[in-house]
Amino acid sequence: MAARRYSMSSTLLGKDLDKLWPLIAEDQSDSACFDNALELLVAGGYSLAHAMMLLIPEAWAGNPLMDEKRKAFYEYHAALMEPWDGPAAVAFTDGRQIGATLDRNGLRPARYLITDDDHVVMASEMGVLDIPQHKIVKKWRLQPGKMFLIDLEAGRIIDDAEIKTQLAASRPYRDWLNKTQIHLEDLPAAATPARPRMVRCSTASRRSVTPRKTSSS
Repeated sequence: MAARRYSMSSTLLGKDLDKLWPLIAEDQSDSACFDNALELLVAGGYSLAHAMMLLIPEAWAGNPLMDEKRKAFYEYHAALMEPWDGPAAVAFTDGRQIGATLDRNGLRPARYLITDDDHVVMASEMGVLDIPQHKIVKKWRLQPGKMFLIDLEAGRIIDDAEIKTQLAASRPYRDWLNKTQIHLEDLPAAATPARPRMVRCSTASRRSVTPRKTSSS
């Protein structure tokens, strides 16, 4: 699949393809590298939320409380991208949507409030702006692995569960995993090699034999 995508890119861009390298430049900060990776994924067709879930997944492995479709989503994408664990609270936007997500360890504070005139403020703590209490309709915080997303075109806040349920159900990820994964416990047991036989040699057979000299004519 990677070779096919490279071939298609070569066909579309021709010699200009070399201008894209390196996709992620060396000697950048972690944030700059992350920004490069996010931009590449979105340019490749992923939605902004999908790309963020791929880069900064929830703690899905061994989580008995997570929906199976969402768990399959994360398990499938784990083979495509190594997770970026942070610790970080990351804000992102493409001009149409703006949001933030917290890595699965949840070590960075990210608190937000919503006012009755549709203003949203997010920061590491409350009180960064002087907003009258009677105007605040909601106060909360980002939890580990969760996403806060505002759709500016739709004019609404999209709930974390809504985003992830929709994306997890958009493709048959569990079917794809079942068709492609190989589990070690499902492999046939290896045949036990035959034990080598011990052969006892008599004293006579172990004795060295001196070759007989022959006379030459």
